[in-house]
Amino acid sequence: MTTSRIHSSAVIAADATLGTGVQVGAYAVIGAGVEIGDNTRIGAHCTIEGPTRIGRDNVFHGHAAIGGEPQDKKYRGERVELEIGDGNVIREFVTINRGTGDGGGITRIGHRNWILAYSHIAHDCIVGDDCVFSNNATLAGHVTVGNNVILSGFAGVHQFCRIGDHAFIGMGAFVNGDVPPFLMIAQEKYARPRGINAEGLKRRGFDGERIAAIKRAYRALYMGDAKLDEAKAELAEIASGSDDVRAFLDFIEAGERPLLR
Repeated sequence: MTTSRIHSSAVIAADATLGTGVQVGAYAVIGAGVEIGDNTRIGAHCTIEGPTRIGRDNVFHGHAAIGGEPQDKKYRGERVELEIGDGNVIREFVTINRGTGDGGGITRIGHRNWILAYSHIAHDCIVGDDCVFSNNATLAGHVTVGNNVILSGFAGVHQFCRIGDHAFIGMGAFVNGDVPPFLMIAQEKYARPRGINAEGLKRRGFDGERIAAIKRAYRALYMGDAKLDEAKAELAEIASGSDDVRAFLDFIEAGERPLLR
């Protein structure tokens, strides 16, 4: 176990808590109410405001602004938080805001995510594990992102939308509705479905039978003339033999915003 290494120019609040092996670069600012887990590295000129809890083995590159107040006019200074898990990579100029009192009070980021330069994660967002946000990807407030999701460069997600597990959002796509698991979304004004994320599923160990069932579900929902209720009935039949399609259907049933279709 190594001791923490803090640059002499860094500014650290008296009540901030730093674990073993934490590194803090030049001119970084660690504010009040910040907790940082073991072996996390904070790059030069980073700002981390609290209350914020950060796990272990994270890397924050230079000029990231983490835990700032929510960009929401309804925010009145109430105690709100940010929670970041373990093993994340946060690149230059990324901004991640704390939650709002009306939105649950917390923004959460899971484990092993790559959040690339200039990306923004707004107040009250929930991001799962093993996601990639390419440069300039942006989440508005109250967005929920599942696990193994990829947001390509300049992708934008409207507030309160949900993105399911294993989805792929193409470059520059503007998402204004819920994206079910496994889908690949491409730009055409607002984002529209363009097939399932088959290559990503293969890389994550989905076998041919599982992918075939997901393709059947996609065709039932997106490639025929069936109304939504008719398509969901067909999905229910496919789901009897596929846990993946069951998750696909459950996601649709739980939606509050219009389904991308």
